[in-house]
Amino acid sequence: MSQQNGFGSGFLLGTLIGGVVGGILGAVITSRLDSTANLEEDNGLNTGENNGKTTDRSRKMRASANENLEIEATRRSLEDKIAQLNATIDDVRRQLGNVNSINISNE
Repeated sequence: MSQQNGFGSGFLLGTLIGGVVGGILGAVITSRLDSTANLEEDNGLNTGENNGKTTDRSRKMRASANENLEIEATRRSLEDKIAQLNATIDDVRRQLGNVNSINISNE
C-alpha cells in the first residue's frame, strides 16, 4: 500500500526534475548551435564565399526564384481551370435555357 501512495508523488517529482534537466540541456545545445551558425555566417559574409560553397543569401535567392516560378505555374493552371469552369457554366445555362423555352412553348 505504501508503494501506491509514493508512486504519485515520485512520478510528479521525476517529471519536474526531468523537465528542468531537459530544458537546461536544450538551452545549452541551442546556444552552441546558434553561436556556431553565427560564426559560419560571419565568415561567409567576410569572404564572399564559403570555400566554394554557395552562401545562404544566394541559396535563398535561388529558392525565391524557384518559388516564383512555381507560383506563376500554379496561377496559370488555376486560370485555365477557371476558364474551363466558366465554359461549362455557359453550356449548362444554354441547356437550361433550351429546356425552359421548350416547357414554355408546350404550355
